[in-house]
Amino acid sequence: MIKHTINTDVLCIGHASYDLIFSVDKHPKSDEKIFAESLISCGGGPAANAAVTVSRLGLSAAFSGYLGNDLYGNMHQQEFKQDDVITDLIVRGDNATPLSTILVKPDGKRALINYKGDTKALSKNAIDFSWVKTKTILFDGHEPNISLDLINSGHHAKTPMILDAGSFHQGTESLMDKVEYLVASEKFAIQYAGDVESALTKLAKIAPNVVITMGEHGVLWNRKNTSGALSAFPTNGIDSTGAGDAFHGAFAAAVSLNLDWLDILRYASAAGSLCCERIGARKGLPTREQHNQLYQSKIKL
Repeated sequence: MIKHTINTDVLCIGHASYDLIFSVDKHPKSDEKIFAESLISCGGGPAANAAVTVSRLGLSAAFSGYLGNDLYGNMHQQEFKQDDVITDLIVRGDNATPLSTILVKPDGKRALINYKGDTKALSKNAIDFSWVKTKTILFDGHEPNISLDLINSGHHAKTPMILDAGSFHQGTESLMDKVEYLVASEKFAIQYAGDVESALTKLAKIAPNVVITMGEHGVLWNRKNTSGALSAFPTNGIDSTGAGDAFHGAFAAAVSLNLDWLDILRYASAAGSLCCERIGARKGLPTREQHNQLYQSKIKL
């Protein structure tokens, strides 16, 4: 249990994995053998990547979740430290660190294989969040027990909370009506309501601020019964892996900075677009300088 105060701008709670990213000419068909042009290995996971994004943008970030006491867990924890992410809220254990194999084609499209083995979500009492002082909290839904425990404790009742709803599953379903900002992917929207327009209407009845990210097609949003759209920044995309994680991390950072609504969306969109310009999610997360250059550009969205 943590017994000292942790101060941070953004607390990210959820999934951490280790990624193996292969660059391939095409995604293989049944019984087909292909060869990768390159391999990149690095830490991954929605909340984990979001925490690194926040830190690279010049704010303080803490990650809370699970890593195994294995080689991949050790390497990921070291990456967190290199990016100045607070690691005091990570639980280490004997179950394996989740692994993701990602196949990326030249057009940036990807295919993923995730493996968790016997690793399950942490129990609700695994982490004591009463010692944490944070401006914003981001959940990715993959650690629902500790996430709900934090919400139900009341210690952070006045803290803005954001849900990264990447796909519709038990974790995101349990949190979607408990956050101030529901930021969903197009995949989540289609799973939830069949299409993005219907999802936006339905989700607006659940959360006061709703955003649906649609990659190169920008975002749709609803806030206080007002709806709108924002185009994506133009980019030379070569890998979309992690773009959503970068968007969510930057979104949380912008909320902690108290930016205006459209500035929050633009701030997040810049990070997501930049992430597409390099192979590998962690490798593509932008620095503060890279982000500022695009965010403060005169490009109209």
